[in-house]
Amino acid sequence: MSVHISAKKGEIAKTVLMPGDPLRAKYIADNFLTDAKLVSQTRNIYFYTGNYKGKEITVGASGMGFPSIGIYSFELFTEYEVETIIRIGTCGAYSTDLKLFDILNVEKAASESTYAKFAWGIEEDAISNQGSVFDKINETAKELGLEAKATNIHSSDIFYRKDPAVPEIAVRHNCPAVEMEAFALFANAQHLGKNAATILTVSDIIPTHEQISADQREKALRTMMELSLETAIKF
Repeated sequence: MSVHISAKKGEIAKTVLMPGDPLRAKYIADNFLTDAKLVSQTRNIYFYTGNYKGKEITVGASGMGFPSIGIYSFELFTEYEVETIIRIGTCGAYSTDLKLFDILNVEKAASESTYAKFAWGIEEDAISNQGSVFDKINETAKELGLEAKATNIHSSDIFYRKDPAVPEIAVRHNCPAVEMEAFALFANAQHLGKNAATILTVSDIIPTHEQISADQREKALRTMMELSLETAIKF
């Protein structure tokens, strides 16, 4: 048992899908996994382990931001010997070049955060996905007839900010959208030699204030969930 996850050894699969929201983790377990078992609910962060097409998969929430996903992914990698984590979440687009419902397969995460520097001595401000998951997501998307756009992402510590301009780091690294977790996940995986990827659905277009409505969100996110599950069974 780790500090923040109460599952017993052997109750977490080698491949973990990580939405941010605990209720989204429950939704995936209820709608996609068979024989799903709730293996941890410490701090109301739910982790479920079950089977998808005969493959054991765990789905568990990361919470919001670098500190949260940094803790959970590190404990999964080290305490539970997880080999692969696929983050699945939403993002806001800085540009109208992206559209609502677009699915992004993150190539690099760029950030102003000091997380990677002070945790692991990683000085770079852009960190790549780790291992072979990125390529398998692209491969799986083609098999499913989906377009998963390979892109860089701005991973930010900040949700609300005074300056409405696109942050300099996002411009410099050609990041058309923003989220809050991928950079820390990739940093942990790089340090530990693990596999990590991030699949995102565009839920907001920041300059036009367009957003996916509540009733559209479930259907939109199901596509991303299916892509992540179909990828996960290849590990």
